Amino acid sequence: MYICFVEYRIEEEHLEKYRECMDSYTRQFKQLHIYEGTDQAGLFVELWQADSEEEAQRIKEERLSARSSLANMTQWVPGGAKKLHAWVFQPMRGVHAED
Repeated sequence: MYICFVEYRIEEEHLEKYRECMDSYTRQFKQLHIYEGTDQAGLFVELWQADSEEEAQRIKEERLSARSSLANMTQWVPGGAKKLHAWVFQPMRGVHAED
């Protein structure tokens, strides 16, 4: 399994709208999991599960695209879309991981 990891901050005054919006998206996209920072208020990460590196790269490209169905939430990110950061991760090679 691969992961597309997306990280950003949401301005405090938009947190309620953001949570409502993302609640809807997590219902729509079952491979999406969202985590909120406990040490930094307003810091969020999205973990998108993918079966292949190609799929994870497509998710990343789409997520950072202006045409993304999630693009509207970037209005709540200080600095806008350029402050949305995304990476693709793969399982670490050479390390045993239990399923």
